[in-house]
Amino acid sequence: MSNIKLFQDKKIRSSWNEEEQQWYFSVVDVVAALTDSVNPTDYLKKIRKRDDILADYIGTNCPQVDMLTETGKKRKTLAANVKGLFRIIQSIPSPKAEPFKLWLSQVGYERLQEIENPELAQERMKVLYEKKGYPKDWIDKRLRGIAIRQNLTDEWKRRGITSESDFAILTAEISKATFGMTPSEYKDFKGLTKKNQNLRDHMDDLELIFTMLGERVTTEISQKENPETFKESKKIAKRGGKVAGVARKETEKELGRSVSTPDNFLPKSEDLILEE
Repeated sequence: MSNIKLFQDKKIRSSWNEEEQQWYFSVVDVVAALTDSVNPTDYLKKIRKRDDILADYIGTNCPQVDMLTETGKKRKTLAANVKGLFRIIQSIPSPKAEPFKLWLSQVGYERLQEIENPELAQERMKVLYEKKGYPKDWIDKRLRGIAIRQNLTDEWKRRGITSESDFAILTAEISKATFGMTPSEYKDFKGLTKKNQNLRDHMDDLELIFTMLGERVTTEISQKENPETFKESKKIAKRGGKVAGVARKETEKELGRSVSTPDNFLPKSEDLILEE
């Protein structure tokens, strides 16, 4: 699980390591947050040069973790867990050091709470959407859609499908059968030009409902038929999306309008950065 966290309005990319049960944070992002440097990468290079022990520590203890870039692509990024960040912070003279340590502790504590009680994660997400101006009934559908999506990806993982690229291919099959557009085509249709914009955060109620229907039916068929190959799962994804596509077309006949709309649910500047 990867996402963006905020420390005093500064974006900190993070990734949860399920096996180790701990967060990893982008070291460059942390340096930027603590120093307000216009070039945090150079700043990090300088402190590594002047502190040989720190340089050795980072090289030994800080792995390269896949994280999203500003362009929306995943790249290997120097990352550190909480213990590693405490060591790095010691080498950065900043009045924000102590507040940042408290923030790190809180982030870790909240994640442990969410593991014990998954409903807390949904509650925090609900608050985030509310702050962005979404109405309650939309938020309920969006959160339900996230749960359905998670069930689907869990099902795919049980079939031995684990790569993000394979998930994207299967998702495209569902979307094309449901709406006649792949997710990337749908984003173009809505005029979403930023790669990190989440298509589903710009869908209205009906668009979310048919997205959920296609993914839920796909999950049910997969659980029933137990596909053994990626090719079989791809066919099931298309069938699940087709069910939603038929329902969408019937709905459009009754309403006399298209379910898919080029309108964005919120202005582009109000994007949330969430991964599903």
